[in-house]
Amino acid sequence: MGAILGKKIGMTRLYNDKREAISCTVIQAGPCFVTQVKNADKDGYDAYQVGIGERDEKKVNKPLQGHYRKAGVTPGFMMAEFRKDDFTEELEAGNPVSVESFKEGEVVNVLGVTKGKGFAGVVKRHNFGGGSRTHGQSDRLRAPGSVGGSSDPSRTFRGTRMAGRMGGCNVTVRNLVIVKIMPESNLLVVKGAVPGAKNSYVKIVSTKK
Repeated sequence: MGAILGKKIGMTRLYNDKREAISCTVIQAGPCFVTQVKNADKDGYDAYQVGIGERDEKKVNKPLQGHYRKAGVTPGFMMAEFRKDDFTEELEAGNPVSVESFKEGEVVNVLGVTKGKGFAGVVKRHNFGGGSRTHGQSDRLRAPGSVGGSSDPSRTFRGTRMAGRMGGCNVTVRNLVIVKIMPESNLLVVKGAVPGAKNSYVKIVSTKK
C-alpha cells in the first residue's frame, strides 16, 4: 500500500500464464522524494508533498530552490500532495518514495489529465448521431439540432451539450492491477490504459480495498 508520482512512458503488452495478451501501461515512478510534511497543527491537514525527477537547479526559480534545499533534495519536475493515510509508514522531508511500497497484483487508482483535443463538435465531443442525410438537408449532417424550445421555455438550459473545448480534464481510472514492478528502473506496469499523453505525469494511489 502506498502512493507515488509517475511519468507515463507508453503502452505495451504482456502475456500471462495462459498466453493471453494483456494491454498494459508502463509508468516510470521515480526517483521520488518527500519535499514537505504537512500537519494539522500548522497547515490544517495532514499530507506528504512528493516531488519526482531530478532537474537542473538553474532551471528552477529562487523560491522553489529554497523549498527543495530545505528538504535536502534535488529539484524535481513536479510536486503533488498525498494524504498520510495513503502510506503505511511515517516519512520525513528528504525520504525517498519507492515503487517497492507496492506489490504485484495490488489494485491502484491512477489520476491524470486527459489529452487536450481542442475545439470539437457535438459528434466527436458527445457522440451525437448528426442530422438526417436525406429530405433536402445538405449542411446539417454534424449539427446538434434544437437546443431549446421557442415559446416554452424560451431559453437554453444550463448544461446543454454543445460544441466546445474537449479533453484536458482531471480523470481518475480506478481499480487497475499492477502487473509487474521493476525497482531497479523505477518502473510500474499496470493493466489497462491511464489518462494523459506520453511523458505526462500521473498520481498512483493504492485503493483501500
